[in-house]
Amino acid sequence: MAYAQIYSKWQADPEGYWLDAAGAIDWEVKPTRALNADRAPLYEWFTEAMGNTCWNALDRHVVAGRGTQAAIIHDSPVTGTKHVITYAELRDRVSRLAGALRLKGVVKGDRVIIYMPMVPEALEAMLACARLGAIHSVVFGGFAANELAVRIDDCTPKAIIAASCGIEPNRVVHYKPLLDAAIDMADHKPDFCVILQREQEVAKLVEGRDVAWHTFQFGVEPADCVPVEGNHPAYILYTSGTTGAPKGVVRPTAGHMVALMWTMRAIYNIGAGDVFWAASDVGWVVGHSYICYAPLLAGATTIVYEGKPVGTPDASAFWRVIAEHRVKSFFTAPTAIRAVKRDDPDGKLMGKFDLSHLQALFLAGERADPDTIEWAGRHLNVPVIDHWWQTETGYAIAANPLGLGLLPVKIGSPSVPMPGYDVQVLDEGGHPVAPGTLGAIAIKLPLPPGTLPGLWNAEERFRKSYLHHFPGYYETGDAGYVDEDGYLYIMARTDDVINVAGHRLSTGAMEEVLASHRDVAECAVIGVADSLKGQSPLGLLCLNKGVDRDPAEVVRECVALVRDRIGPVADFKRAVVVDRLPKTRSGKILRATMVKIADGQDWKMPATIDDPAILDEITQALRGLDLAGAKG
Repeated sequence: MAYAQIYSKWQADPEGYWLDAAGAIDWEVKPTRALNADRAPLYEWFTEAMGNTCWNALDRHVVAGRGTQAAIIHDSPVTGTKHVITYAELRDRVSRLAGALRLKGVVKGDRVIIYMPMVPEALEAMLACARLGAIHSVVFGGFAANELAVRIDDCTPKAIIAASCGIEPNRVVHYKPLLDAAIDMADHKPDFCVILQREQEVAKLVEGRDVAWHTFQFGVEPADCVPVEGNHPAYILYTSGTTGAPKGVVRPTAGHMVALMWTMRAIYNIGAGDVFWAASDVGWVVGHSYICYAPLLAGATTIVYEGKPVGTPDASAFWRVIAEHRVKSFFTAPTAIRAVKRDDPDGKLMGKFDLSHLQALFLAGERADPDTIEWAGRHLNVPVIDHWWQTETGYAIAANPLGLGLLPVKIGSPSVPMPGYDVQVLDEGGHPVAPGTLGAIAIKLPLPPGTLPGLWNAEERFRKSYLHHFPGYYETGDAGYVDEDGYLYIMARTDDVINVAGHRLSTGAMEEVLASHRDVAECAVIGVADSLKGQSPLGLLCLNKGVDRDPAEVVRECVALVRDRIGPVADFKRAVVVDRLPKTRSGKILRATMVKIADGQDWKMPATIDDPAILDEITQALRGLDLAGAKG
């Protein structure tokens, strides 16, 4: 059935639609009602159902006779190792780990923090928690001790599962000292810690608290799956708040299974036996949804990749993995493709590999600029599908659904809303705006199954953060517009829409123009304070490798390009060439921090930053500009 029919079917009978979708899941108690609106606007789904995520991700595939199929392919260029784990092996490993956790007192509803690198054991830990009905909270491996301590105090875990270290191309990241420091800082103390000792670094265990991964499980009776209620939290995933403590996004079990199962076929066109690769990290929402849960729910093979897009060993890393493991659908962030493009602008390295099994490249995590999409499409010769979602939603709000038949592509748009999402563009007063008009993007309540029903122990914060500004809607925090055909365009975070002399302008539109310059590999536009016009745009440009022209000449051409394509209204007069942009470990550009540096305000080192030294470089680059007038 084509997209338009599917979307209309959902609109006509939302409850019936999601009850039908729930038929793809094995239930202990089947749902007979989809939506629970008893506490509206705090909606829940499938609350009367009973089931278990681990059963649906592992056991049922083994029972169906597919135990010998690969469940996980671990490919680790940083350690030079690769290995395959079948569904039967993974089921046995997970049930044994769950048995060991149960023996130490972990039961349904307990929280377990997971602090691990990209190794299969990270997925085993997540699935073992799901098997017992314990609620996991994965914290990105190598996160600072203070940030880990904040999360320990917020979710009060009974146990923490960690690795001795993580491995980067040029260094070993010492996890255990960070974990020890975090526990010392935290008011809450876990009952015990399970430590996976890696051969690259064997950590010192704290007697009476720490147990080694393998000895902990030796001789333990495997645990069976524990059925849980539909609204039982599968996990808590912390997302950075703009102020104060991070927000613990809660993911409900039943809706999580139903929604992710639906997306694997409808959006990614992936079924049992297919190989799917999301090049992300288990610490982020993409890793939860599309490295761990969704591929395994669908009976596919998922790739756990411990490496980088470039540098392990070079810009061919992605193409090697895709060719070697016969990947059908590949999902990564635009920033990763831009890194590859910067090192290999002519795409020569792709030609060394057989990529004939690849049917599509999916991009998400930040705006995918047209130049990057066109570059990837031209060299890969497959559809490049931008789609838009958030940690809070857990899967795509808008996409071009490959499995339902691709719609006409509009480069620069993540295409159209998926069933369950009634997306509106609103003005400041909460009124819908005309097509083509920039506004705040909001989603009419209720949100669909699998999205956040709230924040962990923070109902009022949930209401204030997402529901108060536009009553009856979920506020996404993104700005954009919808065109006459219903295609959505995400132009910036709401905070990144700048006001220049009374004109609301999208920094994303300017970045699109700058990225089209032949010498620009990556860019960011920020709004700096201006005493006359309120704000003024400033561009930061990273150039392709091998460009040896005068940077001032490139800047002049970029300024002229924006003036030509957007017009004098943009007031785009200044740009600076930098070696790299400050980013989070998930690849998002830290625009808000750069604005504070440019405006001379106090700023705090972001906990999620990939390399703190970059901010010193940015500070030096901005000092070379005349921003005195911009600061008033």
